[in-house]
Amino acid sequence: MGWLKERNKTVHMMGTTITLSVTHPTPEKIINEMILQLQVYEQRFSANDVRSELSEINNNAGIQPITVHPELYELTKIGKFHSVAQDSHLNIAIGPLVQTWRIGFDDARVPSEDEVQNLLNRINPHEILLDDAKQSVFLTQKGMAIDLGSLAKGYIADRLIDYLRSVEATSALINLGGNLVCFGPALKRADQQWRIGIQNPVHSRGNTQIVLKLQNKSVVTSGIYERHLEKNGQTFHHIFDSQTGYPIETKIASLTIISDLSIDGEIWTTRLFGFPTEKIINILNQLEGIDGVVISNSGQVAYSEGVKTLIVD
Repeated sequence: MGWLKERNKTVHMMGTTITLSVTHPTPEKIINEMILQLQVYEQRFSANDVRSELSEINNNAGIQPITVHPELYELTKIGKFHSVAQDSHLNIAIGPLVQTWRIGFDDARVPSEDEVQNLLNRINPHEILLDDAKQSVFLTQKGMAIDLGSLAKGYIADRLIDYLRSVEATSALINLGGNLVCFGPALKRADQQWRIGIQNPVHSRGNTQIVLKLQNKSVVTSGIYERHLEKNGQTFHHIFDSQTGYPIETKIASLTIISDLSIDGEIWTTRLFGFPTEKIINILNQLEGIDGVVISNSGQVAYSEGVKTLIVD
């Protein structure tokens, strides 16, 4: 296959900074193909682009079912399954809340109590009707909107890893902004384990709380410390409670999930965010192959059993 070369590239897409690092005899070609795939996925899953395939579903809410690309159908189906699960904080029907508060955008605002109460009638994931035979999605009420922002990056990262395997890449590091996958061996280290730092959410970006040694793992972090809105002396973050319509009340600053598949990291950071630390750790200790690190607003760290062997001293 020729000599191995490592190449890195940074691009701004999907509302974040994406960094791709690939080791392969022709890494430039591989990275260029990955960027083309990212463009396709952005067009497929974006809730903020009115021309996206997802927006076609939302634009036809209360009107008609829309037959969609198999990958969009698959991700919507995964999202609905975990949205209707008992005690889940994940809700892909949350679009109307996200688009009204707009936290993270220049036009962010605090809606009125009446607005919020009205929106609660439009965020029921049970009202997403799926037809496996037709691969169609139907939102039963006008004003409903699916938002796959809590899942899409994980799904995309897994598809990129599938591609890297298909072209026999030796190793790679994919960073989709809060969603990181280390594939293959870290060739510059004697133990061939990647070193992945988890941000200290109490301090400025770049300050790591703990460092993990990993290989062929995904690391997904959800936190309330980066995207927020300041209004009348109050701070509102971007993770919403579907029961109240307001940002979730929590003493947790960040939750990081370590898993084989990146989609699992996305699912469980969102499903569990908002629970007390002890409950999160108890659940993680019962999930096979899913581990996590919880950092509280006061900087206290807790982690599941499987993390103990991953921490770099």
